[in-house]
Amino acid sequence: MASRPFPRWLAALLASLLPWTAALATDDARDAITVANAFGDTRVPATPERVVTLYQGATDSAVALGITPVGVVDSWLEQPMYRYLREALAGVEHVGLETQPNLEKVAWLEPELIVATRFRHERVRPLLERIAPTVATDSVFDFKATLSLVAEATGRESRARELLQAWDARVADFRRKIADRLGDDWPQKAAVVRFKSDHLRIYSTGFAGSILDELGFEQPASVQDQGWGMKLTSEENIPVINADVIFVLLEPDDPAIARNYRHWTSHPLWQRLDAVHNDRVFEVDAVNWIMGGGILAANAMLDDLYRHYGLDTPSETATLSAACSADSAAEPRARDEEPDAC
Repeated sequence: MASRPFPRWLAALLASLLPWTAALATDDARDAITVANAFGDTRVPATPERVVTLYQGATDSAVALGITPVGVVDSWLEQPMYRYLREALAGVEHVGLETQPNLEKVAWLEPELIVATRFRHERVRPLLERIAPTVATDSVFDFKATLSLVAEATGRESRARELLQAWDARVADFRRKIADRLGDDWPQKAAVVRFKSDHLRIYSTGFAGSILDELGFEQPASVQDQGWGMKLTSEENIPVINADVIFVLLEPDDPAIARNYRHWTSHPLWQRLDAVHNDRVFEVDAVNWIMGGGILAANAMLDDLYRHYGLDTPSETATLSAACSADSAAEPRARDEEPDAC
């Protein structure tokens, strides 16, 4: 199928940027590195300071690495930005939607680096690359890949290594503690469900699914090999959700979703689910579990799991996380310089 032509205003923008981007490329040619990414090998400034992030996981990762982007896209919920990022991003310019960024705004910000994802931005890739060096991930939910890419492109590899080492330590701690707590009942089959106004979704992959897999949870047999998951429109399909534990993603500010949730959970088939019978249906924050998409959201999701299972969070990890958060507004360091706190 042939690609649709770019709108005229995009073509005009592209033409207007040609002289500027050529000059930028010349100025930075001797002080740049090559970063392998989903868009190929991209030459980027050694220590870019003006960064625009075009998807949620990239914004989360930037904040975790101590970067204050000059431009970000709007959040999916809690608009215009998720509450857990608002303090770090106070005053930062917004450049439209993740699925449709405002390229004119992006260009006016004169970024030195754009972080995109091929999943969302393949079609506008030529325009993004005219504006500034652009690196991309394949997906929007692989928080480790996003963190590593942003770190490599901005010279913060050491900080990323520390964050990932802290994550690995938390994962090992959780796996050990939940196995001790549940004994023969571990591992558990976990269903991640999200209620919408007129249906229910059960997820098998994505952000939450990948983290649950890493933690040792298993998937219900009904959703294995189902791609992203399943969309259920009839209460007769409730048995598909059956699992040892159900995590319910809610959007409490939407009355229609709340009504649909009450409707489904009052059905007799819902009452027969193993998780309901054993009082293991947990309502969780959709921002932490599927929307945030970065390492800060991943740690918040893990916090939820520690809390729901009554497990103690290791104090040394909490201390490291607090130190990293406090240092999030730190000045840019020389490439790969070891961070003070993280």
